Amino acid sequence: MIVRYIVLVCVLLLFNSCTKDVVSDQVEVDLALKRLISASSPSGSYKNFILATENELDAIPQDARNPLTESKVNLGRMLFFDTGLAANAKFNSGVGTYSCASCHIPEAGFRAGAPQGVADGGRGFGINGEGRLKNSQYAESDLDVQSARPLSLINVAHVTNTFWNGQFGSEGANVGTEAVWDLDEGSARNVLGYSAIETQNIEGVETHRFVYTKDILEQFGYVEMFDEVFSDVREEQRYGAFTASLALSAYIRTINSSQAPFQKWLKGDFNAMTSEEKEGARVFFDKGRCASCHYEPNLGSNEFHAMGVKDMYQRSSFNTSADDKRNRGRAGFTLRDEDLYKFRVPPIYNMGDSPFYFHGSSKLTLEQLVDYKIEAKSENPNVSNDRLSEKFLPITDITEAEREALLMFLINGLRDPNLDRFAPETVPSGNCFPNNDYDSRVDLGCL
Repeated sequence: MIVRYIVLVCVLLLFNSCTKDVVSDQVEVDLALKRLISASSPSGSYKNFILATENELDAIPQDARNPLTESKVNLGRMLFFDTGLAANAKFNSGVGTYSCASCHIPEAGFRAGAPQGVADGGRGFGINGEGRLKNSQYAESDLDVQSARPLSLINVAHVTNTFWNGQFGSEGANVGTEAVWDLDEGSARNVLGYSAIETQNIEGVETHRFVYTKDILEQFGYVEMFDEVFSDVREEQRYGAFTASLALSAYIRTINSSQAPFQKWLKGDFNAMTSEEKEGARVFFDKGRCASCHYEPNLGSNEFHAMGVKDMYQRSSFNTSADDKRNRGRAGFTLRDEDLYKFRVPPIYNMGDSPFYFHGSSKLTLEQLVDYKIEAKSENPNVSNDRLSEKFLPITDITEAEREALLMFLINGLRDPNLDRFAPETVPSGNCFPNNDYDSRVDLGCL
C-alpha cells in the first residue's frame, strides 16, 4: 500500500514537471513571436497591429470632415446593401437589382465572389457571389464592371490612398501629384480635400449608377435617417449623392477583422491560434519577409510594387483590353515611367474567403499566391524581371513545413469568421440584397 502511494506521488510529480515544461515552452513561443512582431512594427510594438472593433468609433481612423457616429454608420450600412437605390441602371431590367455589396460581399471577404465585380448588368449570385453572370439584354460595353479585381473593404480605414493605383485621396502618396488630378475624372475629386475613402465614394456613387434624390429616399424610407444624420446640412443639400457617400464611407471604415484568431492572440489569448498558425506567423514576420511590405495595422501598406502578375485582360473577362490604363498600375495615374506596373500593397485579412488574387485575378488559390511569391519571377510578358520590385525576391530557404504553416496563418489565423455582423437583416426598401434580379432572388432564397 505504501509502495503504491509512493509510486503515485512520483507519477504526479513527474506529470506536473512535464506539464510545467510544456507550458513554459508554449509561453516562450508566444513571447518570442511577440518580440519578432514588435521588431517588424513601425511603432516598435506588436500593439501596432491591434485593430479597433466596429464599436470603438473614436479609435477608428477617420476623416475629420466626416466624423463617425453610430447613426451615420447605420445609415451607410443600409445604403451599402439596399438594391432599391440602383435607379440609374442602363436598362429597365437592371433597375433595383444591384448594390455596393454586389461587388463587396461579406461572405467573400468583402470582395467579389467572381474574378470581376459586376453591378449593373449582372444577374445571379450562386452561393458566395461566384454565380454572377451577364444579363443577356446588356452588351459587354453596357456593363458596370471592374476591369481590375475589386479590393477588399476589410480594415480599409487604414488605407491612405485607395484603388490599386492609389489615385484617390489628396494626402499620403498623392502629395506632389496634383498636376495629374484633372487628367482623370475620378482623381479630379481629390481637390475636394477629403480622405481617400470619402473621395472614392463621392466618385463611385455616380459611376455605379445609384440615385439619392429626395423622392427616391422618401419612397424607400430614408428621409428621416438623412434628417437625423445630416441635420447640420441645409435641407436643399441634405439629400443626394454627396451626403450618401459620406454615410457609406463612415460605414465602410467600421468593417474590420477584429475577431480573427491573430487579433485575439495579439490581445492576450495565446490559445486563439494553433501551434502551426503561430509558426506561420513567425514565417510571415521573419524569413518569409511578408512584413517588409505588409506592415501596417491591416497588414497592408501604402507602398506600390511591381510583381509581374498577369492583367485582367489576359484571362476571360468583360470590358478589358491590353491598353487599359489599369494594367500600368500606379503609372496609369501618375504617368511616371518609374511607377509602371506597380500596384498598392493590399490588406490581407480573410483572403481565403474568395479564390481570386492580385489585380488581374491571376491566381486562384492561396497556395498559388504563396508559391508565386516564393519564386519571385514575372509571369506577365509585358513586365520584364528587371522591372520587379527590389523587395520582390526569391525565398530560397523556406521549408515545406514552413510553407504549410504560413498558409495556415493566412487561411485561418487571419480569418475573421463573423463578417456577417456587418450586414443588416433587412433594408428599408424591403428588396432582396446584395442583388435583386430574378436569378439572384432564387439563389438567395428571397422568392
